[in-house]
Amino acid sequence: MTGLIGKKIGMTQVFSADGSVVPVTVIRTGPCIVVQKKETGRDGYSAVQIGFGNKKNQRVNKPEQGHMVKAGKGAFQVLREFRLQDVGQYEVGQEIKATDIFKAGDRIDVSGTSKGRGFAGVIKRWSFSGFPASHGTHEYFRHGGAIGNRSYPGRVFKGKKMAGHWGNEKVSVQNLEVVGIRPEENLILVKGAIPGAKRGILIIRRAVKGNK
Repeated sequence: MTGLIGKKIGMTQVFSADGSVVPVTVIRTGPCIVVQKKETGRDGYSAVQIGFGNKKNQRVNKPEQGHMVKAGKGAFQVLREFRLQDVGQYEVGQEIKATDIFKAGDRIDVSGTSKGRGFAGVIKRWSFSGFPASHGTHEYFRHGGAIGNRSYPGRVFKGKKMAGHWGNEKVSVQNLEVVGIRPEENLILVKGAIPGAKRGILIIRRAVKGNK
């Protein structure tokens, strides 16, 4: 396996061996259950689908119930797939824990949904500096300024930084360090901050850049 599904618990701090304080984010990683195996001959690619989090059966429709019942662990809150070269070592219903994939000192990439902040102006959203607070500026302190051009091209370019919805989008943070693992509680301690609010769902993978 290359990753797991987790839930953000919150932030705290731990002490390293030299006595320095290390800020960490606590992630609960399951255990995750293998729900389905996908093979190249049948599905066109090789992957393992895992489930995380408990959910009441009556809150899952009949097709999803039939799909999850094969694992024998009830309904799951989240289902995600992880590509693998060989899925033969995993069986439907098998538990995958954090210690099976990660260890202290590993580098990981974490993806989550950032906090939604609603409609925001250009200063809060894009860190614009605004206009001078004196010398004749009136009712224009926090505006974005001119956005157009001359007669050519006579339009606003796509991707222009403007006011709009901020947050509530997928964010990935790369090359974070695993400070420690507490297997009895299925917890991973990750150095630094992680996107999203408390109780947000996260995808934890082996780092693409950090474990070379």
